[in-house]
Amino acid sequence: MKKSTLISTLAFSLIMLFSTNIFAQDFSGLDKSPMDAASYPSSYKVSDKQIKVVYSRPQLKGRDVSTLAPQGKVWRTGANEAAEITFYQDKMFGDKQVKAGTYSLFTIPGEKEWTVILNSDVNVWGAYSYNEANDVARVTVPVTEGKDSLEAFSIVFDGKDGRTQMHMGWDTLRIAVPIK
Repeated sequence: MKKSTLISTLAFSLIMLFSTNIFAQDFSGLDKSPMDAASYPSSYKVSDKQIKVVYSRPQLKGRDVSTLAPQGKVWRTGANEAAEITFYQDKMFGDKQVKAGTYSLFTIPGEKEWTVILNSDVNVWGAYSYNEANDVARVTVPVTEGKDSLEAFSIVFDGKDGRTQMHMGWDTLRIAVPIK
C-alpha cells in the first residue's frame, strides 16, 4: 500500500511540475514610460467624471525636454501611443466648442507658448500619422516656469465654478489649458 501511495504522490508531483510550466507566463518589466491617467473631478465616483486623459509618462533621465518634445514639431503629448482625452459632456476647449467624445491629444511645443491640439484620430501610435485635417480644436497657451523640476511628464486637472484647467508639466516647464 505504501508503494502505491509513493507512486501516486510522485506522479501527482510530476503532473503539477509540468502543468505549471505549461501555463507559466512571461510578464515584461515596468514600461520605461508607464501609462497613467488624470481626470476631473478626481473623485472616485465614476458618474462625476467630466474629463479623463490617458497618456504615457516619459522621463527625462538626464535629457532635455527639447530633445524629447522638439520645439515647432507636433508631439504625441507623452510617449508611446498618442495621449487620448475623453470629454463626458460638451465642453469649451480654450475658445472652441467641443462635443463629448474621445480625441487624441497632441501638442506643438514652443519656447514661449505651446499649441495644444484635439484631433479626431484615435488609437494612433505617436505622432507619425498625425493629420492636421482631422484637428477638432487648437488652443495656444503660454509657457511658465515652475519651482520644482518634474522628472516624468505629468498632467493634472484643477478647477471650480465650471472652469477647469488641464496642467501639463515637465522639468520646470508648465502650461495650463482652460476648459469649461
